[in-house]
Amino acid sequence: MRVYLPATTSVLRTLVEEGRLTGPHTAFAVTPQLREFYERSDPRADVEELEYAALLTAARASLRLLDIDPVAIRRRVVLAADVPDGEVTPMDDPHVERGAVRVSADVRMQDVASAHIDGSEAEDDVRAAVNVVLEADLGSEDAQFVVDQAEGHELAWYATQELGTALELL
Repeated sequence: MRVYLPATTSVLRTLVEEGRLTGPHTAFAVTPQLREFYERSDPRADVEELEYAALLTAARASLRLLDIDPVAIRRRVVLAADVPDGEVTPMDDPHVERGAVRVSADVRMQDVASAHIDGSEAEDDVRAAVNVVLEADLGSEDAQFVVDQAEGHELAWYATQELGTALELL
């Protein structure tokens, strides 16, 4: 199953240096709950659109991880990884994001299909969003506006063989 794992540059560095991220992990995927939600709001949404929605939710979760990782560069990071279906359990809880899953296995470098990382132009907006993402989660419209500014930046795509170089250039 393809999962989208929220991360930070610190997490990415661990993956590159150690070759794995020790599980369990919270990630996002195309789950029955996510499909059901989109069937009601956009019945024409295809798998690619649903995967993009899961990736964007993981990018929002990356902001929350940055809030607790003071040494990470202020860029959102999402890892797209393919893990065995049996290692993935959807979180069927109304208090978590649609598409949230628990991955019980380690995520190894060979499981990662790609990484998605903000460019340098996003850093100021991401820094501001990190400072207010929890308020946005609690319903603050002002905070949500700041988070929306960060989420307006497209994440750049990196193949796994480019991750070491991408880290060096940050």
